[in-house]
Amino acid sequence: MAAEGQQHPLKIYYIMWGALFVLSGMSYWTDFWDDGPIRTGAILLFMFLKAGGIVFIFMHMGWERRALKIAILGPPVALMVLIWLMSYEGFYIEDTRTEYYGESTFEPEPVHH
Repeated sequence: MAAEGQQHPLKIYYIMWGALFVLSGMSYWTDFWDDGPIRTGAILLFMFLKAGGIVFIFMHMGWERRALKIAILGPPVALMVLIWLMSYEGFYIEDTRTEYYGESTFEPEPVHH
């Protein structure tokens, strides 16, 4: 008796492969842009779109139940939120120290051996 399984049409994989090719080309195109927040945002956008497509199509996450999606994707999302909160706190601390204590004038003394 043969095992029954779900077979996805190959067209989906070919479309995703083409989309990854185009997104990679657009990502490399950003190398010619001036440095700045728009370039960084575009690079991150293309990175997340490619990673999301790979997870959704090639890792078959698009066909899983919602509970499994949340169980697998929830912890990385929570970690990203916590990392963002830590960086936000770091900028806040740096700004308040600069506001109350002024710019640092500390210069380390040279070490003599």
